[in-house]
Amino acid sequence: MSFQSILQQAEELSQQFSQRTAKFDEEQHFPFKNFEELKAKDFQALTIPVHYGGHGLNLLEFLSVQERIAKGDSATALCLGWHLGSLLEIAENGSWNADRFQELCETIVDRKSLINRAATEPATGSPTRGGMPQTTAVQQGETWLLNGRKSFTSMAVALDYSLVTARIGDTDQKGVFLVDHSLEGVSIEETWSMISMQGTRSDDLLLNNVSVPSHFLVEEEGDQTNYSFPKAWLLHIPACYLGIAGAAREYAIEFAKTYSPNSLPGPIKDVPEVQRKVGEMELEYYKCKQMLYAVAEKWVSFPEERPKMGAELAAVKHIVTNGANKIVDIAMRIVGAKSLSKDNPLQRYFRDVRAGLHNPPMDDSVISVLAKKVLY
Repeated sequence: MSFQSILQQAEELSQQFSQRTAKFDEEQHFPFKNFEELKAKDFQALTIPVHYGGHGLNLLEFLSVQERIAKGDSATALCLGWHLGSLLEIAENGSWNADRFQELCETIVDRKSLINRAATEPATGSPTRGGMPQTTAVQQGETWLLNGRKSFTSMAVALDYSLVTARIGDTDQKGVFLVDHSLEGVSIEETWSMISMQGTRSDDLLLNNVSVPSHFLVEEEGDQTNYSFPKAWLLHIPACYLGIAGAAREYAIEFAKTYSPNSLPGPIKDVPEVQRKVGEMELEYYKCKQMLYAVAEKWVSFPEERPKMGAELAAVKHIVTNGANKIVDIAMRIVGAKSLSKDNPLQRYFRDVRAGLHNPPMDDSVISVLAKKVLY
């Protein structure tokens, strides 16, 4: 299947998702129906290498799909991004045992399984800040025994596998373990009560004496996959929030073209102040798109530059997520008080886009990285 065909399917799926996203948001339900439709189009395999049965999308292509899906349903896009991004990172870095990765990929292709990284914990906060996980992995013969609690586990109720970060024994080393959610001792506690991204159902993952084979320790501290190499796959986060901003932008522009209060001879698009706001919105949208896709293209086209791109990737996240918030804010100012109605999608875009500021890396971390890059 060509990439253009995949993009067209993403557009069609996005339009379908938009018809029910308000219901999922209001009821705080995971969008199972959306994922059924994604799996029917094999979207769960988009970033899996072609030789393992996937479509082999690169970072630039992946982000284009991500942005389109987010216009229709942001929670679906963010969840899909965690799944596809995790697989893309492993495929690009090649630090896994080849047989283990092939087995996982073929399972995802054949069984249409879903996977996500489970790294965040209540006591440590964001894993990007370097805290030692309280989840433990103790070796017992040919198995590892895992115990702990992971928070912010997006699409927890729909996952088939998790990549669980844990402290290895009583050492100061961390490892990542492939955990099958059908194993005894794996459970989900419904803790998600946020006003943003409600459909992600980012509940807690509980591990109670979960026994996994020894070879399911798939990453160890020091591997470039999880600890030191720049994480370009996390650009799925700003791509998702740019999609939300794009939906808000389109709504505001259409509103400006069609809303005609009786105090004016025509639609509000003719009012200079409205035109100024639309222009500001367009400028911010252009800046975000150019930043996101230019850096993604550099990642794809110049792989030798990847080890040095950490600061650029962090800057993209900061610029695009903050820009997306600004775009939604301007869109709401164009529409006015109507944007706060529960029946208006702008209030949902406003709530959801705000969540991007709290996805890694955080703004303060980005600023620190950029400063240190030029000072030291």
